[in-house]
Amino acid sequence: MRTRIAAILLAVAAALTPAPAQAAPADALTWSVTPSGPKGPNGRPALDYKLDPGATVTDHVAVTNHSKQPLTLRLYAQDAFTTANGGYDLRAGSAAPEDAGRWIKPRRDRLTVPATSRVVVPITVSVPDNATPGDHAAGVVASLLADTTDAAGNRVSVDHRVGTRAYLRVTGPLQPALTLRDVEIKAATTWNPLRLPRVTATFTIANTGNVRLSGAPAARIEGPFGWGGRTGAGTGFPEILPGGSLTSAITLDAIPALFRENLTIDVLPAPADGRPIDPAPVRAISEHALWLVPWPQLALLALAAVLVLAWLATRRRRGRRMRAALAAAEQRGREQASATPTKEGTP
Repeated sequence: MRTRIAAILLAVAAALTPAPAQAAPADALTWSVTPSGPKGPNGRPALDYKLDPGATVTDHVAVTNHSKQPLTLRLYAQDAFTTANGGYDLRAGSAAPEDAGRWIKPRRDRLTVPATSRVVVPITVSVPDNATPGDHAAGVVASLLADTTDAAGNRVSVDHRVGTRAYLRVTGPLQPALTLRDVEIKAATTWNPLRLPRVTATFTIANTGNVRLSGAPAARIEGPFGWGGRTGAGTGFPEILPGGSLTSAITLDAIPALFRENLTIDVLPAPADGRPIDPAPVRAISEHALWLVPWPQLALLALAAVLVLAWLATRRRRGRRMRAALAAAEQRGREQASATPTKEGTP
């Protein structure tokens, strides 16, 4: 994982995610932090431990300078959290860690790494006796404080951070649980009777348990008696840390407007690390009722009804006029017949 002095800001969420190597300018300052053995990186994607309360373990991280000049970096651990869009980020370096970031202590808090070289630093992970069971997340960060200029021309200091993730599972009862909350439903209807409504559900998925979980939301909407059912799937998320949450949305198109509809949103959680969880996580479900009135179709039916009634009324008027004309003709015929004199014959 690398960073550049030329960048104004680099999010830790991106720094903690492996990225393909790219060619850097000759004057770029780039470095990386990876899990390591005593002699160098050992291919682990993250620092990952399962420890009892009160346990202590020693590990290593490798800080590699990919630049052509020495780098003096600050090395520290910090608590992790889930961003609103599902990313993995760390608290600011100036904040005091309160959870797993407080349990991880690098042997050195500042180091100078020569150009195009690597330094392996031992770290100690000490779990408190009163640590709560479940998953705790952090990151080990190497940061470089640099001065730059903001958009207004002011000189500001920017903390460029690159790190590696650290996951700690404290033994004890596991409680995997996701909760759906803050559900907002919007229906989009046009006056085109040939276009059916679109329903969008926006919601928050919160990890209310003590295990980091992954999953993918889904939704189903149906009318009375299950008529006109439609299903849709949202974007899957790789993990939500305990206590964290993210915002997601699902859009369902071409929904038959059947007045009262039932919308069900659900998420089937899964272990983020693929390891079995006992008890197994259960599906999170949120049900909602909404009204979809088919106004364009009702307007079309009303117009058709008006045209039919107008046609019937016109037909009845024509029928009445025809019957009146026939009656008038018969009356004239009778009047003409009564007015014509009868000729008498002679003997």
